[in-house]
Amino acid sequence: MSSRHVVVVGGGIAGLTAALRLAESGVRVTVVEATARLGGKIQTAGDGIETGAEQFLMRTPDGGPSGAARLVADLGLSDRLVHPALGAAGLWVGGRLQSMPPGTLMGVPGFSAALDGVATLADDDRDLGVPVLAGQDVAVGELVRSRLGGEVVEHLVDPLLGGVYAGRADLLSLRATIPNLYAALQTAHTLRDGVAASLVKRSAGGPVFGTLRGGLSLLVEALSQRLLDLGVVVHYGSPLRSLDELDADAYVLACPAKPAAALLPAEVAERVSALDYASVGLVTLRLPGAELPELTGFLVPADQGLSIKAATFFSRKWEHLSGEPEAAVRVSVGRYGDIGALALTDEALGDAVQADLAKVLGPLPAASAVRVTRWGGALPQYAPGHVDRVAEARSLLAAGPKPVVLAGAAFDGVGIPICIASGEKAAADLGEFVS
Repeated sequence: MSSRHVVVVGGGIAGLTAALRLAESGVRVTVVEATARLGGKIQTAGDGIETGAEQFLMRTPDGGPSGAARLVADLGLSDRLVHPALGAAGLWVGGRLQSMPPGTLMGVPGFSAALDGVATLADDDRDLGVPVLAGQDVAVGELVRSRLGGEVVEHLVDPLLGGVYAGRADLLSLRATIPNLYAALQTAHTLRDGVAASLVKRSAGGPVFGTLRGGLSLLVEALSQRLLDLGVVVHYGSPLRSLDELDADAYVLACPAKPAAALLPAEVAERVSALDYASVGLVTLRLPGAELPELTGFLVPADQGLSIKAATFFSRKWEHLSGEPEAAVRVSVGRYGDIGALALTDEALGDAVQADLAKVLGPLPAASAVRVTRWGGALPQYAPGHVDRVAEARSLLAAGPKPVVLAGAAFDGVGIPICIASGEKAAADLGEFVS
C-alpha cells in the first residue's frame, strides 16, 4: 500500500468513484461528507421510487459503455440492470399532449418534423453558411434562435434542457450542456448537420437508459461497501472549512461550487464560485386506478401556464414497477429564476401539481399518497465560458504546493455517468503523484 493519503471532499457519486479508484491503487483515502448520508442526488425511497436521479445513460456519445454501465458491472450489479419498457415522451404545447418529434438532440432538431406550436421546424434558410462555430462558446438558446427561430427554443429546446438542468436555454452554455454538438459544430455548416452527426455517433445498438431494480441507492450501497472493504474512512456531517483541517498529501474536491470555492485560493475560488445553481422540487403521487397515456411522461414549456415542468410515469416507463396496483407519477417543479411553486407548503404544492396533471391528463383519482422532495441549489447552471473557467481553475491548482483536483457536477457536467467519469479522471490525475 502507498504511504500517500488523499482526502476526498464530497460523498456524491463523483467523490465515491474517485475514492474507489484511488483505494484500489493502494492509496489511503478519507472521504469527508458534509451531510449524514452518501450518494448526493442519488436517493431511493422505501417504495422503490427515486427521489433524486432516476436513470443513467448506458453509452458515451461515441457509442462506448458509459461510466455508469462499467461501474454497475464492476460492483456485481449487472443482474439488477433494467431498461425502460417505453421510450416515447410527450410534450404539452398548445393545450394538447403531443409526441416528442424524433431526431432531436436535447430538443435541437436534426431534420424537419411536425409539431403543433412549432411552425419553424420546416427547413429554414437561416441555417446555412459557414461553419456554425469557430471555437467560441455560446448560449444554446442564442444559437438555436438565430438558426431555427424562437419557437424551437421555447417549445423544444427549453423544456428538454429544463428537464435536465432546471435552467433556460438562453442562459446555458452549449459547450458545457451539449458538448458533442459543440464539437460537431466546429466543422458542420448547418445546425441540423451538427445534430445529425451527433445522433449518428450515439446510435450504437442497445438500450439508451438504464436503472437498477430496487433503486439506484443500491449503487451507492454497493460502492460504499466496496470502500469499506478497501479500508476507506468516511467522516459524516463534517463540512470542511479549510483543507488544513485534515492533513493529506493530495485532495479531491467533489462538492458543489460554493463549498469548493471556500477551500480554494482566492484566484481559483473566483472562477469556481461563478457557477450558480437552480432549486427543484419532486412530487411523487400514487394514483389508484389511473389510466396513463402510453408514454414515459411529458415535458412542459415555461410559457404553457402550468407550474409543473415535467412528469415521469414510473409505472409505465419501468416494467419492473408496472405490476403495482397504483400508478406512480413523479412530477418536477422549479426553474432557474422561478421558484414560486417551491415557496408553497408541501400540501399546497401537492394540490397544485395534481391540478396541473388533471389539465394535461383529464380527471384523475385522488392521490392515495403524496411525497414532496426538495433539492435546494441542486442543479448547476453552466453559463457560456464555464468550460474555460474550470480549465483556468485547474491550471492554477496544478501550480500549487499540494495536488488539488476538481471533480463532479460543479465542474464537468450533470448525470451519473459524467460524474463517475469525472471521479475516475480525478483519481487518474493523481495517479503518478500518489503511486
